[in-house]
Amino acid sequence: MKEIQELKDRRDQLLLEADKLHAELLPLEAVLESEEPIEPDRKRELRDNYNTLKRKFDSRNINADLLDRKINRRENLANCDSLMAGYIEAMNNWTADEQELNEKRLSLSTRLEQIQQQAVEDMAKARQAETDAATAYAQAVAWGDTEGEKTANAEAQKAAKNLTAATEHNRRQHLIMAALEQELVTVDKYIAEAQEKHRGIERNALWLSQTVLEEQWNKAAKALFEVGGKLWANYSQLGLDQVALMKLAVPEQGENYGQWTWHELIDRSRQYSARDLVQLSSLPIPQQQEEVSNPAHREDERNEQATTEQRDLV
Repeated sequence: MKEIQELKDRRDQLLLEADKLHAELLPLEAVLESEEPIEPDRKRELRDNYNTLKRKFDSRNINADLLDRKINRRENLANCDSLMAGYIEAMNNWTADEQELNEKRLSLSTRLEQIQQQAVEDMAKARQAETDAATAYAQAVAWGDTEGEKTANAEAQKAAKNLTAATEHNRRQHLIMAALEQELVTVDKYIAEAQEKHRGIERNALWLSQTVLEEQWNKAAKALFEVGGKLWANYSQLGLDQVALMKLAVPEQGENYGQWTWHELIDRSRQYSARDLVQLSSLPIPQQQEEVSNPAHREDERNEQATTEQRDLV
């Protein structure tokens, strides 16, 4: 945290200097942009002074911006656990909101389909009843059935009233359907917003994880070159060639954009003497694999394989 505070102090100092330079630039800008005539030599002098101050002003702002990025990066690294926990919690909340909205959407769409289907069926039944009554009336007239004609006429009037009622009910149902469709549009909008919020937070979380992974990469690379420096020194002590290590190039991630090469190995190797290199306790000794450490078992496997090959040949 002390390093971060020092960076902040340097940034604030640069911004303060930039403000002072800007204050000096303003009168020069006013004179140079003025329509009043200025002698060429005087104008050239003013322009030179302005350019000098402007370069200093821009330099202060650029360096302050670079420091600000470095500060943000280091603060994110220092607080990465709490920041990531917050991102994960926020993503979970938006996922839960989206799930709830999807459930509401399913309920609305299901209800809308039911009302649409019922409205179609009700109108079809009402029209069919009116058609059936008209058909019965026509048949009664054709056969001279006076009683049937009266009955059919009554049924026709009843069917007409039912159709009128069904039409009015259908009109109200269409109003409900329109309202449900509008509500679906609103819910879809909220779902899209929830997804967008989730993606934004997820992207911030990925930027944070990238920062952490870059730092882990650099740490692992430094550990590699620490061992590589000892290996280079060991080669030198034995008078061996280091051609293979000269191909080494590992990019640095994060604040600095560059790469570590075999020159880094040379620099590190200079700090090790032969006595340092023979201190095996300071070197990590990898454990050998089981089959390598058990030659008898490995020999049995080879004999068994040879026997199998001979049988195949026979």
